[in-house]
Amino acid sequence: MAVAIITGSAGLIGSEATRFFAHQGLEIVGIDNDMRQVFFGEEASTTWNRQRLEQELGASYRHHSLDIRDRAAIENLFAQYGHNIKLIIHTAAQPSHDWAARDPHMDFTVNANGTLNLLEATRLHCPESPFIFTSTNKVYGDTPNRLPLVELETRWEIDPSHSYHGGIREDMSIDHTTHSLFGASKVAADVLVQEYGRYFGIPTACFRGGCLTGPNHSGTQLHGFLAYLMKCAATGTPYTIFGYKGKQVRDNIHSADLIQAFYEFFKAPLVARVYNTGGGRQSNCSMLEAVQLCQEITGREMQTTYSETNRIGDHIWWISDNSKFAADYPQWQMAYDVPKILREIYDYNGDRWQNA
Repeated sequence: MAVAIITGSAGLIGSEATRFFAHQGLEIVGIDNDMRQVFFGEEASTTWNRQRLEQELGASYRHHSLDIRDRAAIENLFAQYGHNIKLIIHTAAQPSHDWAARDPHMDFTVNANGTLNLLEATRLHCPESPFIFTSTNKVYGDTPNRLPLVELETRWEIDPSHSYHGGIREDMSIDHTTHSLFGASKVAADVLVQEYGRYFGIPTACFRGGCLTGPNHSGTQLHGFLAYLMKCAATGTPYTIFGYKGKQVRDNIHSADLIQAFYEFFKAPLVARVYNTGGGRQSNCSMLEAVQLCQEITGREMQTTYSETNRIGDHIWWISDNSKFAADYPQWQMAYDVPKILREIYDYNGDRWQNA
């Protein structure tokens, strides 16, 4: 019996990984206690997604409503499966800048201590198994905002002569910058994952994602930009744009494309790898451009307001350079861009949103 332990299994990346690796023949042990509902309210609950997984996958999926901060519970679960564990994918997190500032203790214990619990359980019970961590580009803090940016009609862009024009590489410093408290807790987790790889020889990887998105995202105002934007467009809910004239740029990677990257790492794992992973130059947009796309797809004018106050630590321009991962895993290819992502989000969720 080959087992994959997936935390945050009812969330965006976790559920995509659950379906994919179940179809590869692994038995999935899912850990998810719907903390997203605690963080962001009923509209962000992942219960609907968990129920879909249980219906679709049947006995291939075993759900455990555990808190990753509960060290004893995590160690007991890992001990139960032991060397049958062939893969750990850790996606559970507190993901919001704003929320972290309201409750720093919970943010840090979920993001940092929870990750430590999982790493130590891996070291004790299945140290040869790949440990994949969904980190974040927020480990770089607001350093990207010091790049030479040029204001265009609908977006900010980097000076074409800069070495990061193709995307930001892993050589950007994480020091001397404002991370936000969320970014700081993710830095702690990110460094722990690296260190368990280097110190104990565990095959670990930190995927520092930009905007991770897809149809399974329970998007809310504080997290899940494209999914929540499309939900507002489809339901007529007002949407607030925060700062930078709405021209801030994000690359967006579909959850399925990210899981394909996880699969490549799973097949040929390396030790203590760090990868910037996002839509890159293939899949990116500004806020203004995303609003326009949502209006075109839904056929409805959005109700948007603008606030001059940007969120602390927020990026003006972020596009990932995926070349480091592509060099290690040349078989990996992305299938999505932003218009295709938004169309799929709308087609998959439109009826559910209207009937909510």
